[in-house]
Amino acid sequence: MSQPQQIKSLKDMLLVHELAFFLLVILAGAAGVIGIRIWDQSSQESQRIHLMVQEIQQTRGDLYRQMKELFDLHFLKDPQAQEEYNVYTRSIGVHFRKMLALTVDDQEKAAITELHDSYQDLLRETEHIFALANDYSRAELEKALNTHLESSIFHRYEIISARTEGLLFLKHQELSSRLRDVKHTTFTLMLIPVGLALLLLLFSHIFLKRAIVRPIRNVLHASTEISAGNLSHTVPEEGVAELATLSHAINTMAHELRRSQEALVRSEKQAALGLLAPMLAHNIRNPLASIRATAQVVDGNHLDRETRESLAAIISTVDRLDRWTRALLAYLHPLKPHASLTTVRQVLHGALTPLQQKIHEKQLMILFPDWEAVNDQLFTDESLLEQAIYNLLLNAVEASPLAGKIAIRCDIVNHASLRISISDQGAGMPFTPDPHAISPGPTTKRFGTGLGIPFAFKVMEVLSGDIHFTNAAAGGTVIEITLPRKHHSL
Repeated sequence: MSQPQQIKSLKDMLLVHELAFFLLVILAGAAGVIGIRIWDQSSQESQRIHLMVQEIQQTRGDLYRQMKELFDLHFLKDPQAQEEYNVYTRSIGVHFRKMLALTVDDQEKAAITELHDSYQDLLRETEHIFALANDYSRAELEKALNTHLESSIFHRYEIISARTEGLLFLKHQELSSRLRDVKHTTFTLMLIPVGLALLLLLFSHIFLKRAIVRPIRNVLHASTEISAGNLSHTVPEEGVAELATLSHAINTMAHELRRSQEALVRSEKQAALGLLAPMLAHNIRNPLASIRATAQVVDGNHLDRETRESLAAIISTVDRLDRWTRALLAYLHPLKPHASLTTVRQVLHGALTPLQQKIHEKQLMILFPDWEAVNDQLFTDESLLEQAIYNLLLNAVEASPLAGKIAIRCDIVNHASLRISISDQGAGMPFTPDPHAISPGPTTKRFGTGLGIPFAFKVMEVLSGDIHFTNAAAGGTVIEITLPRKHHSL
């Protein structure tokens, strides 16, 4: 079974999503605060400039009214003109103080100071006219008021006042331009969180579809398939870590259920055969024993050659049927392992001892591993393993050509398992052995039962081992046995 992919968990992805959303809120709030603050500062600046222009205009209006009182005093002999003139003087002084308080830079302060100085010049001139009014004739007084005061000093005040208003107007234009820039900048700053929010929404949609929705759909489909009996169905192990782990667990469960189902079917079929086999063996072996005994009694030197060959064939056939019956009973008999500490070398010695005559007759060479270079100890059932290896070695011996070689190797796998390899130089296997077959497999030997390999498979299943059969490229069969050095069930 494949392992789950290393994908970020749903908890981590939700945390990233929440942080991204929180960041967008902060960006939007910051953009709004910056825009509001700049707009407020610009509004205050606009209000300040407006107040300064208003003060200048009020100063000019008071100055006109002050001049009117001056004319009323001299030409209309208004007794209240002097007092009202002084009131306007104080009012204009207040306006100048407000304007100076509203200035924010040296340029504005210099312009207001210059305007104030021009007004002071005008005041000094009017005071001089007040002081010498009785010494002037009417014509000279009109000339002093109209020509000198209005055309010279007052005109210069108007020029300075217009210049000051022009300065404030330029500043107001700059402020308006800055406000337009602020509006554009604020709009841009507001668009950034909106764009990021749209990207986050798109990413969330893709993420939910690929990492959550599709894996959940696959899990639901798998549960439907598995509940319908399709235990070979697998769930793609994709999506967030939690769903990938769930998919892996479902695949593992289906795999274990399939193995349990196969084992149950094998067990039920073997149980059925186990009930039938003893009865068949009893009903077959008794007549076979009588037939063999009769053939042995009848056989004698007085018989002709053809009759004696027929009797020998009867005895050989009876022996073959008896071997088949005993092998079938051994195969169907439940195996109960009894573990002990042993070595592969000891097991091989026990399996090869009954085969020495056959090995000698075929002049075979057995190649053993370097026992000094490998730790071949294991904790297993020595007797069952010896029987299984005996059957495999018997097949290798009978399949090998005259004066052939059988190579046996042993090495350690992952520090917890041993691998035993048996290679012969025979013609190779014409079929691939099926470890789940219930009936005995085909045999290529004249007097074979076909139960050697199934029995080996059964022993490996009990000892939690594996057997793999492959045909070598140069000819022959390679058998690989993998066994745990200490099986947990033993």
